[in-house]
Amino acid sequence: MKSAYRLSMFAAVAVSVGAGLLATSNAQPPEDKMYRPPEATIYRDAGYRGPAVFVGEAKPNLGLAWPVNSVRVTNGQWQLCERTRYRGTCRTVDRDTPMLNNILRGLTIQSIRPVGGSGGWNPDPPANDQVARGNFAEFHTQPSTGNYRVLACTQGSATANCAARAADNWCRSIGWNGSAREHMETVGGRVYLADVLCVRSGY
Repeated sequence: MKSAYRLSMFAAVAVSVGAGLLATSNAQPPEDKMYRPPEATIYRDAGYRGPAVFVGEAKPNLGLAWPVNSVRVTNGQWQLCERTRYRGTCRTVDRDTPMLNNILRGLTIQSIRPVGGSGGWNPDPPANDQVARGNFAEFHTQPSTGNYRVLACTQGSATANCAARAADNWCRSIGWNGSAREHMETVGGRVYLADVLCVRSGY
């Protein structure tokens, strides 16, 4: 009797463990999900016809000689702006749009970039800031605002002078007088502030 009982208990435990392993193997952890980069294609004519340009990253100057009448969005959200460097009137699209304006007139688009939002892809990576604080200075490896990294320059090319101004402004926003030292780091084609030393005075 004891042997039969032990065998039945062993079988029950084996089935339970096996079911647990099966459930675990079928579950897909969030980190294992395949990353889908932002992709879109813009067309000269309505209904996805005519000359087309595929975009998979931010384009501050498209140099298009024709208006855009339709766009296919494979993934993400895209901001379409009438002037270079994302200036002027902008429009955000997150799905296939066969007609952007009307049948007779498209949109003048000179820059395009992926943007964040519900279901979209945010071009700025989350910050992993490491902080060392003293009485008169504070060091940040990856300055952040709203948990996202801070661009070295919001407009135009990233230069040392522009990064210095951005670092000064960011240090002031967290209660310091300015930045005594800063660096730039390029991630995914975008340039961010890195290793910023915020100081109380004498910078």
